[in-house]
Amino acid sequence: MAKINQRKLDHINIVSDDAAIDRNKFYFDRIHLTHRALPELNMAEIDPAVTFLGRKLSFPLLISSMTGGKDEELVKINRNLAVAAEAEGVALAVGSQRVFLSDRAARESFALREYAPTVPLLGNLGAVQLNYNVGFADCEAAVQVLDADGLYLHLNPLQEAVQPEGDTDFSDLRNKIATVVQQLKIPVVIKEVGAGISAQDVEHLLAAGVKYIDVAGSGGTSWSMVESRRSENPALGELFGDWGIPTPVALKMMKPFRHEMNVIASGGIRSGIDMAKSIILGASMCGLARPFLDPARESADAVRQVIQRLKREFVTAMFLLGTGRVENLKGKEELILNENWN
Repeated sequence: MAKINQRKLDHINIVSDDAAIDRNKFYFDRIHLTHRALPELNMAEIDPAVTFLGRKLSFPLLISSMTGGKDEELVKINRNLAVAAEAEGVALAVGSQRVFLSDRAARESFALREYAPTVPLLGNLGAVQLNYNVGFADCEAAVQVLDADGLYLHLNPLQEAVQPEGDTDFSDLRNKIATVVQQLKIPVVIKEVGAGISAQDVEHLLAAGVKYIDVAGSGGTSWSMVESRRSENPALGELFGDWGIPTPVALKMMKPFRHEMNVIASGGIRSGIDMAKSIILGASMCGLARPFLDPARESADAVRQVIQRLKREFVTAMFLLGTGRVENLKGKEELILNENWN
């Protein structure tokens, strides 16, 4: 598993050092909201708190999956994220735990509950690995090491297709996902990694019993571009660098299914305004990863500063929309003034 650990180090270094990896599409900027000059609110009394996976959060932020492994740098990143998440009352999802399954030396980077005892923690495995000898016992092990409240099974066909050592047998995954959903005692969250989830995908996932979906659309970090930097033939990954469904569009696709599932928005969210727009489009939570990577390599306090900035921006947006509670913001598309997708 040394190759997997090295790949994780490669990934964070590429994402951190190569500005072109973050596509900065700013798709949310095409959505304009209705400003309230008379909000009829005391901003100091706005309550942005939500409940996620049975735990109360200060506002609907999820620090999305980044990394994990036995290298000291990877351990440091995850600990800093966990300490900051606990201090600020937000959720945290770890990066893929596949490395831990075959190299228990990576356990330390995923044993985070002591650093984040009260906030939701999510484990993470690639769904495609269910076709490559990862079974239910492995899913349980990933959950147990983290004492997780939920388990991400991520879908990344584009990344695997352009990755030099990619696993591309995605056949019959719906049935295997259904088995994990039925047997695992905590929620399974299906997540893309930057190319979005379509309505047709959701129909299959609902049939498999899935109740939580992270659309993880395009617009932010491109894992196709990341893998292009690791390939001797980068042209394929670069060609598909902007492939996928933009996150706001993916959220709109979820509208017919909102009463049946919890939707998490991620992919190119970079501000509290983007978070507010995501909630208006029906999301229950908003995930960000790239904005936390460099701060996490520095300290937990640096991560906290980013969280605090996002919360200030989110609360300010709520105030200017005349909305004092998140539940009064969710799905309120009448707050959208106009959209420009030309």
